[in-house]
Amino acid sequence: MSTEAADAAVVASVKEYYGKVLSSTKDLKTSACTTAGKPPAFIIDVLEKVPSEVTDKYYGCGTPLPGGIEGLSVLDLGSGSGRDCYIAAALVGEAGKVVGIDMTDEQLTVAREHAETFTTSTLGYAANNLSFATGYIEAIASAGVPDASVDLVISNCVINLSPDKDAVLQGTYNALREGGELYFSDVYSDRRIPEAVRQHKVLWGECLSGALYIEDFKRICHKVGFSDPRQLSISEIEVHDPELKAITGNIKFYSILYRCFKIKSLETLCEDYGQVAYYNGTIQGSPDKYALDDHHIFETNKPMLVCGNTASMVEDSWLKPHFKVVGDRSHHFGLFPCGPAPTAAAAVEASSCAPGGACC
Repeated sequence: MSTEAADAAVVASVKEYYGKVLSSTKDLKTSACTTAGKPPAFIIDVLEKVPSEVTDKYYGCGTPLPGGIEGLSVLDLGSGSGRDCYIAAALVGEAGKVVGIDMTDEQLTVAREHAETFTTSTLGYAANNLSFATGYIEAIASAGVPDASVDLVISNCVINLSPDKDAVLQGTYNALREGGELYFSDVYSDRRIPEAVRQHKVLWGECLSGALYIEDFKRICHKVGFSDPRQLSISEIEVHDPELKAITGNIKFYSILYRCFKIKSLETLCEDYGQVAYYNGTIQGSPDKYALDDHHIFETNKPMLVCGNTASMVEDSWLKPHFKVVGDRSHHFGLFPCGPAPTAAAAVEASSCAPGGACC
């Protein structure tokens, strides 16, 4: 079978699984496509207002929705029934905009049915700021999203379902404005998936067959332009079904929340320029501290010595209104002692309740 035919077969299988096989989260055979961990209070408040038909068909693995996104333009890749889009529509406010892209007609029908009523009646907006486009996440521009038009791209346990992850990440990078961010939960593995496992239809639908080896994900990021992907949280995925467990063997799967900034000044290593950053305490849900990633926790108004990349992430991105950076890159002091994200196994053991919930 050619690569094109194999990719088409994967897409068809995923469409069938999410459009016809699954009727609700109760039909899942693993914990990969369910959110373990409690979302922050500001998200729970909105979630309670989202129609039950939308939440019943939710198959995400995390809560890839940062606070502080008022007025931003948000794109959700593989939006499904639209749960995260509905929440994002509330978080961005009337001045913001949310678009979801999905290829499954059954899911899109549910997502579209309640969008206008939710935004104009439930949220009280003068106009609907939430829409859904039929399309493939490997071809974002073809779905009507121009290059450099989006501030924030989110995705919840979907990119693993794509047979062409390079295209997804490159299209995402292109769609983002400078200073924009890909903030997403997905499924990863501690090794490359054997072909026999990759061919299993149920494991594809359950988000495991298509899981990227963590280090391969980082390699793709560097290739498309995301120079410094940061891990925010991690949790191990359980395979409940005995038959599926026998097939996956010793492979370990993890739900990880990554954030990847589109900032030209980012380097592949953390360099020291003697910069200091302050968090203002102004991001929704984070009045006392803010987790940029799993090893950068800013306390409000407390100076933190940071590497050049971290300084750029909080000064040259959509986060800028919430931070103050002192210093520039005029003097270089060598490598910054910025501890990288721990290995997946160590991270899970160290913190099963890391910030951000399930996917991390």
